[in-house]
Amino acid sequence: MKTMTCRQLGGACNIAFQAETFQEMAEKSQKHGRAMLELGDKPHIDAMETMRKKSENEMNT
Repeated sequence: MKTMTCRQLGGACNIAFQAETFQEMAEKSQKHGRAMLELGDKPHIDAMETMRKKSENEMNT
């Protein structure tokens, strides 16, 4: 089992996720991100925007 934090996955906090696969880790991270978005957590919203911009830039290169 692997453990990674929200911050290690590009997020804004140190909550730890444990998973057997990267897919499972991504799902847990996304669920956490959605919950933080619903709460209006600005640091997480900013981190999501940064990840979105990076993703768009990678697609355009």
